[in-house]
Amino acid sequence: MTLVVKVGGASGNALMPVLADLAHRTDYVLVHGGSDEVDRLGEALGRPSEYYTSPSGVVSRKSDPAHLEVLVMAIAGAVQTGIVAALTGLGVRAVGLSGVDGALLTARRKEASRAVVDGHVVLLKEDRSGTIERVHADLLRLLLDAGWVPVVGPPAVTPTGEVVNVDADRAAAAIASALNAEALLLLTNVPGLLRNPDDPASLIPTVARDEIDAVLPLAAGRMRKKVIAAREALNGSVPRVVIASSRGPDPVTRALGGEGTVFE
Repeated sequence: MTLVVKVGGASGNALMPVLADLAHRTDYVLVHGGSDEVDRLGEALGRPSEYYTSPSGVVSRKSDPAHLEVLVMAIAGAVQTGIVAALTGLGVRAVGLSGVDGALLTARRKEASRAVVDGHVVLLKEDRSGTIERVHADLLRLLLDAGWVPVVGPPAVTPTGEVVNVDADRAAAAIASALNAEALLLLTNVPGLLRNPDDPASLIPTVARDEIDAVLPLAAGRMRKKVIAAREALNGSVPRVVIASSRGPDPVTRALGGEGTVFE
């Protein structure tokens, strides 16, 4: 059985505790984001990040052609290289792959994303974002069977060879489903799904699959995509999804032990 672990790239996440906790394992795929590095590099290049909110309340990054270049440089470049180097330093045989490599993540480009601007719904026709339709699971199994740890991040590629941005949480859900993973861990900068985003003590410890739609309104901002990813993974036959903190010692072990919000 395989474990899929996604670690966030936003401020407040802790990467090294996750990598240290995984260092003794070889049965996992590590999926990463990189939003902080994208924002930093975009500012440095004079292409600052922009975000929009969909009519359903999902917050997403605008991915016009100029900003997509920044995203590729940051996530498939600096972030992924740093993670692979850190794992190598821990004695792990790791290999970095963007979703474009080997058509690992094949996506359909969205014809136009919808955003709420000043109370009105508008179309973002220049947005280069997509929805994952296929995971090249055999490529991941080939690496895992040979003792390599795949380190995977956006972007993805369309069947016609166009590069598109995809959400890393939902990419992790698609990968976990394609590999029939034993569990998907979404490690982030908060303890899990909170009833009150400002109160860590308001953690919701468990959510049954038939309760996800009921708790979705509690998921604000980027947490909403994590809950959507949890639902997609469960629908893809992944038996267990945990949204938990990446901070503190042994975050993977603690999440597998049920610390955080468990969806099953």
